[in-house]
Amino acid sequence: MWKEFVDYLTYELWNLEGHLGEAINFFIYDTIKIFFLLIVIIYIVSFLRSFFPVEKVRDYLSGKHKLIGHVSAAFFGMLTPFCSCSAIPLFLGFLQARIPLGVTFSYLISAPLSDAVVIALLFSLFGWKITLLYISFALLIAIVAGLIIGSMNLEKEVLIEVKPANSSSCCSQDTGSLFKARLKEAWEATLDIFKKIYPYVIIGIAIGAFIHGYVPAQAIAKYAGGDSWYAPILGVAMGIPMYSSAAGMIPLIEVLTSKGMLLGTALSFMMAVVALSFPEAMILKRVMSVKLISIFFGIVGSAILLVGYIFNALL
Repeated sequence: MWKEFVDYLTYELWNLEGHLGEAINFFIYDTIKIFFLLIVIIYIVSFLRSFFPVEKVRDYLSGKHKLIGHVSAAFFGMLTPFCSCSAIPLFLGFLQARIPLGVTFSYLISAPLSDAVVIALLFSLFGWKITLLYISFALLIAIVAGLIIGSMNLEKEVLIEVKPANSSSCCSQDTGSLFKARLKEAWEATLDIFKKIYPYVIIGIAIGAFIHGYVPAQAIAKYAGGDSWYAPILGVAMGIPMYSSAAGMIPLIEVLTSKGMLLGTALSFMMAVVALSFPEAMILKRVMSVKLISIFFGIVGSAILLVGYIFNALL
């Protein structure tokens, strides 16, 4: 419904065409979508966490073995059809629930890379072998990167205040009053987080909209195509400033590979777009320090680059 309304607003009512029309359409639609997701998901997570003993959830995701929490978070990311910016609200919810930092990053990396829609589209275009390889590498990146970040003791680099959920503070109230109190507290927490990050969301989407409307696929294929050793590096470097969901990138990957770009380079470009977009960094800047963002981008970017070389060597 919203997509049709934005299309009507942009192309018919305002009569915008070409690059400007695409950029404006992208900005309006994604602003509505991400703001809606931010408010709804933060609210739901804030409300639901009041019912659970946070320490037990944290201990479960941490696990006796660190791998358990990271694997669980990475597979959970496959179940949430979010782009990188849309996955941030749940990432914030995990932080507020005091889930270990490395585990939350495993989710943040996995969600945009390996959701079910992407898997279905990859299968329809490239077959089950390539799809299976892609899923395996996407999950591996999320798990390993989360483990590395979690081992670096970077919790102090998180800029938002992580408040412990107090599920027993209203235990003396009756059921109805307790439920209303939880609803109110969840809404207050949602507004508090939203007010802190929404300017960065707008800036990030604006940058993504400009690139979406004005950077043609032909330019990407021209500079990052072929089998040269530096093609995957260029693919990742060109992908980071862009912003799109993986589902939105699949048609572009099909075009790029048809124009001569190797599949590994194309997939590393797509991974960089969906997992390491510059708009995502702008949104995260209000949540975490530049140091933590740089470490996150450096680790995941290196892993994506390695995946590109492996795909090019295997296929």
